Amino acid sequence: MTRYTALPIDATALKELRTTDDAGRPCVPYTATGDDAGSPLRCCLKPVEEGERIALVSYAPLRRWAAATGARPGAYDEQGPVFLHAEPCDGPAADPDGYPFDRPGALRTLRRYDARGHIAGGRLLEIPEDATAGFDAALDEAFADPDVVLVHVRAVEYGCLHFAVGRPSTR
Repeated sequence: MTRYTALPIDATALKELRTTDDAGRPCVPYTATGDDAGSPLRCCLKPVEEGERIALVSYAPLRRWAAATGARPGAYDEQGPVFLHAEPCDGPAADPDGYPFDRPGALRTLRRYDARGHIAGGRLLEIPEDATAGFDAALDEAFADPDVVLVHVRAVEYGCLHFAVGRPSTR
């Protein structure tokens, strides 16, 4: 069981991205090949399976978050490639076992953002054998800073967003 919730791309954004991506290009679905297999799908936080209908689109996660929250990220706004199912899917598992795309040895950067949408630090994480404990500890560290409201977990080698984690509510 994870202490934090990995967030996929939300349904409204997915609907828009399946038409036009955040770079203004039309979505061009295709059938996944063996070369695509295992790539992370950001709609359901599962790996691509050969034969699935998918699309590779440009996504601006901080821009979309900022539009929903009133933040003004300015120069921190960026976009990058993400895979998603070409048609709506069931989304992530209701009670996932661990964090998505948590292959031990893989390198991730956890980029922290404040309420303005500005970068508030970050760290490199080499995913350990106990991936859940590694992510939990890195996210504990991030949210120990009271100014951090959002963390983006990104692949180091491609820079693309794997998933976001919002500050847990304190009830």
